[in-house]
Amino acid sequence: MSMHYDVIVLGAGASGLMLAAHAAWRGRKVLVVEKANKVGKKILMSGGGKCNFTNLYVEPENFISHNPHFVISALSRYSNWDFIGMVCDYGIAYEERKHGQLFTLNGSKDILNMLLAECEKAKLVTLKTDCELKTVKKLDNALFQVSTTQGHFSCESLVVASGGLSIPTLGGSGVGYEIAKQFGHPVFPTRAGLVPFTFSDQFKEVTTRLSGNALDVTLSNDKHSFTEALLFTHRGLSGPSSLQLSNYWHAGESFQINFFPAQDLIEYFKLKKQQQPKVLLRTLVSEFTAKSIVLELQQLIWSDYADTAIAQLSDTVLEQIASQLQSFVVKPSGTEGYRTAEVTLGGVDTAEISSKTMQSQRVHGLYFIGEVLDVTGHLGGYNFQWAWSSAYAAAQYV
Repeated sequence: MSMHYDVIVLGAGASGLMLAAHAAWRGRKVLVVEKANKVGKKILMSGGGKCNFTNLYVEPENFISHNPHFVISALSRYSNWDFIGMVCDYGIAYEERKHGQLFTLNGSKDILNMLLAECEKAKLVTLKTDCELKTVKKLDNALFQVSTTQGHFSCESLVVASGGLSIPTLGGSGVGYEIAKQFGHPVFPTRAGLVPFTFSDQFKEVTTRLSGNALDVTLSNDKHSFTEALLFTHRGLSGPSSLQLSNYWHAGESFQINFFPAQDLIEYFKLKKQQQPKVLLRTLVSEFTAKSIVLELQQLIWSDYADTAIAQLSDTVLEQIASQLQSFVVKPSGTEGYRTAEVTLGGVDTAEISSKTMQSQRVHGLYFIGEVLDVTGHLGGYNFQWAWSSAYAAAQYV
């Protein structure tokens, strides 16, 4: 004998909990099934435990999808300001950081507790943890039957909020893609997004020696460019600029690093050649960044002229060195993969999902929300905003 619910939500992450709360407000009886031992694990670790819950500036351009218009409807009906309003209603302290990113001051648990409080208010939400999905079937009477390690349940509306493949230790899995395929939905190939780059060539030795050092750079390829902090690691390159560009990078591709995007280096070098003819290049470049970084760049780019006074260098050589410093080409061997990725690129094709309701156009009563869909936000609170907006949109119809 199976227990019946109006709505069953697969996944107790950001989108699943948000949907449960809003569906319950509409008087729907909701069951949330979570295979991990706790709800909201990824919320708790996000933003280094501080939770970058949205951004002041949310535009469709901040999202990657094969169907770029898909996000517009949900984002306009439940905006960043709507979520900020809820955060303020709960008296949660937050701060604005650069690029409009909003972080909690007292930790991610404030956001998780707010979502759980919203679920409890309506008294219609049941949460089951350590509950693994076995099978999903559509029955002849239009209901879904959901079999789990904790029993059988039926529902009218089944919501897939299972997230992507990123950070499997926190519960990332491909179950949502399997359900989509079971019901005839195409799924775009997935890959790790917002993830650090790794190297296996000589450049890896450089990043290892510089591990822990950071500077503001521009990373670019023919698809996009980002000007943000770059962090050197033992394995390669991380920091916001690397994570952002990883969403637009495919294996085997190169990209450029402009180590000094705020400077016009060639004009600066020529000026110094007149003013301080005996100065060394490394002394000039050290004005913009740490000595340790300068010495590595010198080794990479102008080792033959390391101890040559600037007056001895032709303008052509100076132009070549400046050009290298401002468009240095690197070719990663790969990324750190799903183990550390913040999001999963690709996912359920949105072509047969309603952008208004998040309901499948193939199977009545089947909904997909959050990261399982082929929608990926830039770094900066956009993936959370997609979770809130897509969940709210679906919650009005489940």
